[in-house]
Amino acid sequence: GINAEYMGQETGKNQHRSSQEGGMAKLLVTTTSLQDTPGPHQEALNSLPVTILRERGPLPESKMLELMGDIDYLICGDDHITRAVIQKAQPKLKCISKYGIGLDKIDLDACKELKMPVFFTPGVNHTTVAEHAMLLMLALHRNFVVAANSARDGKWKKETGHEVAGKTLGVIGVGRIGKELVKRANAFGMTCYGYDHYWDETFAKEHNLTRIVELPEILSKVDVISLHTNLTPETRDMINHDVVAKMKDGVIILNTARGELVETEAVAKALESGKIGGYGADVLDEEPPRPDHPLLKAKNSIITPHIGSRTHESVARQAGMCIENLRLFMEGKPPKAAAVGPG
Repeated sequence: GINAEYMGQETGKNQHRSSQEGGMAKLLVTTTSLQDTPGPHQEALNSLPVTILRERGPLPESKMLELMGDIDYLICGDDHITRAVIQKAQPKLKCISKYGIGLDKIDLDACKELKMPVFFTPGVNHTTVAEHAMLLMLALHRNFVVAANSARDGKWKKETGHEVAGKTLGVIGVGRIGKELVKRANAFGMTCYGYDHYWDETFAKEHNLTRIVELPEILSKVDVISLHTNLTPETRDMINHDVVAKMKDGVIILNTARGELVETEAVAKALESGKIGGYGADVLDEEPPRPDHPLLKAKNSIITPHIGSRTHESVARQAGMCIENLRLFMEGKPPKAAAVGPG
């Protein structure tokens, strides 16, 4: 697995000392949820022996290039960290501590080649994201946003919705988040199917999860599809015109993973025609999106601004692990999880 690559070699001591005449090292923090959410992680951050510089991410490559060159450490969110950014950052930058689990915005091949350690925070936000996926599912089935806004606007318009009980759910990517969603869907009386290259047979038996080994089969047989897979060249645009055409009429699609997993135009058109009955997403292929992004105001679409992992409980765990990874590295100790290990 990606977090097992670094087996814990000692990385030297006094990593936090800046090369500039023993001055205080500089730490750039770009992730807004870590900065904006109160909790014990704030004290942990402020206790690091560094000068903290702050930006409001996610930042494009152009801004990252502008900032790099005099930064010793980086705590990032979904900023675009390309080969050019890493090259500009060296030799000053010692490591990247990613707040979160998605590493697709970081050029990991370049990091390996240029020996840039990258840490991340698996296993801390699965409950929060699964709850968010469940929220989107229920809201779409009951036309919740339309109904609530109608009441707020004094219109009292009554929409007739659907139950989720008795419906079929296809979970694409049965990792930590996918598993938590299966548990919740079971509690709501849904029948669950899963697709993943790595299959946990014990979990599947315990939670009545049926494995479907072919992706087209699961996508065409279920009432609700929930995406929980990494973004890779293989998974990019996995929900496209051809795939949508083979889905059930009125299918509900949930995406709390990455916006690029779906072909935006294909989903927008299928929402308009009614082929897709609802799209609930916490991610887009462009964040923040342009005001005329097709999915923002598409029919039966609910888009939230990438807050799936943003609860006080999850931020405390995620930020805590992110800062701890950095602190351990600075002390010459193994971080808790590394995508690219030191040395």
